[in-house]
Amino acid sequence: MSMLTNPAGTNDLTEAIIGGAIRAHRDKGPGLLESAYVECLVWEFRDRGLSVGRKLSVPLTYRGRTLETTYVLDLLVEGKVIVELKAVAALAPVHSAQLLTYLKLAGLPVGLLINFNVPVLKQGIRRLVNPLQSTTTAAVE
Repeated sequence: MSMLTNPAGTNDLTEAIIGGAIRAHRDKGPGLLESAYVECLVWEFRDRGLSVGRKLSVPLTYRGRTLETTYVLDLLVEGKVIVELKAVAALAPVHSAQLLTYLKLAGLPVGLLINFNVPVLKQGIRRLVNPLQSTTTAAVE
């Protein structure tokens, strides 16, 4: 399988993440705030034996300098997959751009953009691959 379709061997991990998100969505449904889904997924992922960090800062560097500005990831699972959650009427291109920026800044290969404000969660999931990481692997500690 090519690295572009399975960067850093993340397919099994993203499947487990999606399974946990579907379970949380079936239980709670659409209509909650994003922060509520973050809480549900933290517990769901931990119950599945996955390590999960939340609200992790990713620094912004410019010309070799670390700036005071940081970006905050909703969830980082197993130090490999960024999970960006939304609870919006519809995903917009800016949401995908946001996740791609996070992937590039963190040097990670793959992320999931999940919108919980849909009747069936499958309609609200996008898996994005960092084009800068398509032939290498990286992880955040």
